[in-house]
Amino acid sequence: MISRKYNLKFLSSGLLYRYASFLILKHKPKNYNKFLKIEFKNLNYKSLKNINLHTPRVSEFSAVIAKKDSVRKILKKFQINFSKKNKNCCIEGRDISTKILPFSDVKFFFKCNLKIAALRRFKQLRKKNKNIKLYEVKKALRIRNILDSERKNSPLLKHRDSIEIDTGKLDKKAMLAKMSKYVERVIKKKYGIRART
Repeated sequence: MISRKYNLKFLSSGLLYRYASFLILKHKPKNYNKFLKIEFKNLNYKSLKNINLHTPRVSEFSAVIAKKDSVRKILKKFQINFSKKNKNCCIEGRDISTKILPFSDVKFFFKCNLKIAALRRFKQLRKKNKNIKLYEVKKALRIRNILDSERKNSPLLKHRDSIEIDTGKLDKKAMLAKMSKYVERVIKKKYGIRART
């Protein structure tokens, strides 16, 4: 929503990890690093929307490969290159503000009750997969949160400059309004201009 409002190029790092997981599960390469370097070298990010990357199997394996430093370096390079090509961009992910773009203008740290987050994701995934179960989604989210918080490489942390937003207490309209207010305040203070919509 923020990307659309301010005409920013959008990238989800989580989708990149899901795609890497999807590729490895599909092709079963002997050398993950060599394989992923080739696959991500000329990746067209827009093409990922045509692939179902939210299956329980992909979700579980994504959390596994996210712990690998070598994999994170490959995807980090892709994300940094994306930000250089698209200077007005919005990147969503669990280590963007701490590891990928620590000097970005605006940073948000989202938190949400697991029950609410699982129900929202379940409704989203049901559009593509009618057989998915709520308990599967909740389990996958819980495991991911634990692994992301406890991993040694780029754990889930809040940057000191981030503004924290509890998404479980806001609807989309209220959330957009709150984020927009912060975006415009930061841009005006830093650059002396109004953020363009």
